[in-house]
Amino acid sequence: MAPPARPPRHQSLRTLGNFIFWTRWLQAPLYLGLIVAQAVYVFHFWVELVHLVEAAFGNKAALGALIESVGYSLPEIKDAAGTVIGHAPPKFNETVIMLVVLALIDVVMISNLLIMVIVGGYETFVSRLDLQGHPDQPEWLSHVNASVLKVKLATAIIGISSIHLLKTFINAANYTDKVLIAQTAIHIAFLLSAMAIAACDRIMPHGPKPPAH
Repeated sequence: MAPPARPPRHQSLRTLGNFIFWTRWLQAPLYLGLIVAQAVYVFHFWVELVHLVEAAFGNKAALGALIESVGYSLPEIKDAAGTVIGHAPPKFNETVIMLVVLALIDVVMISNLLIMVIVGGYETFVSRLDLQGHPDQPEWLSHVNASVLKVKLATAIIGISSIHLLKTFINAANYTDKVLIAQTAIHIAFLLSAMAIAACDRIMPHGPKPPAH
């Protein structure tokens, strides 16, 4: 039995509805701004990578810039009375390399998060990208929606938080117990939030799956 036909809507209501639907394009400049932020991250990545290579070849200025950027504190030098009289000269050791590499991975993961927000958000809330058949179309984009996007973003944030927590633990001597406990608690909160989002997505009704390409 066919559903009853809807009564025709007044022209003013149709115009208002079309205008409200058109306002989704106001989000387009936001995604363009995120692309600019992505470019800044790319530039920052290459600056840090160049400093890492220069430091590996003995450039002291590059090594100092790396130590400052990762927040690595140099060992203290104390006199016989236990008074701090200075700090040891910077060394290009394994800890510094590991902290810099983790910082580069952190930049990459945040960049991946930006891509998901830019591409997935534009596809979901603004307009279709019309990438059917494109050889570089991401697999997740074929079935993206607001719910799937939230789960993927929560997972990406957990990965970023894990990298930050690992950096903190490697450099734990330079942090207080309060900071270590707080960062661990924040990471656990991210985990629980992601689990809650995934559970809500699992129990919510979903429409029919899109046809396989």
